Amino acid sequence: LLAIVDVVIGFEIVPGTGILRLIYALAVFIPSLAVLVRRLHDTGRSGHWVWIALVPLVGAILLLVYVIQDSEQAPNSYGPNPKMI
Repeated sequence: LLAIVDVVIGFEIVPGTGILRLIYALAVFIPSLAVLVRRLHDTGRSGHWVWIALVPLVGAILLLVYVIQDSEQAPNSYGPNPKMI
């Protein structure tokens, strides 16, 4: 929908990239990053593990494994388990 609006209004910077799509991507990226860091904290890992995704292929797989693991049962240094509250 935003792609169509970008083209109709003339907000396309280059073909395939428009201002509205860039604003939307930024507006979605920041909360997504916060949720990812929170999920890493639930598994007892630092938010710095997000940077492992920059390692080609292996990093993304490792980050996925960390995110799908179950939360720690006991409170960790980042706070109590949200499932137990």
